[in-house]
Amino acid sequence: MSPVNRREADVRRILEEPQPPVPPDLYTEAVRRGGRMLRRRTFARRLMWLVLLAATVALVVWLSVAQPWVEPPSETTPPLTGW
Repeated sequence: MSPVNRREADVRRILEEPQPPVPPDLYTEAVRRGGRMLRRRTFARRLMWLVLLAATVALVVWLSVAQPWVEPPSETTPPLTGW
């Protein structure tokens, strides 16, 4: 018997055996926990998008106020007045 046939026979034997009884409240408990997990994931995802949006707005406001791309005025020479 080849290893593939042996594994197939083992799987068939396991599937043909009587299955252990399932507790009656298992389904409701799984649905309750799954719903809670989905709500937590949804909340975390929304919080992440809110933080990303706030960071983007803060960056845009800082860029518009500070204008880091503009060279600061030179302070080493006096202004030319009275020509």
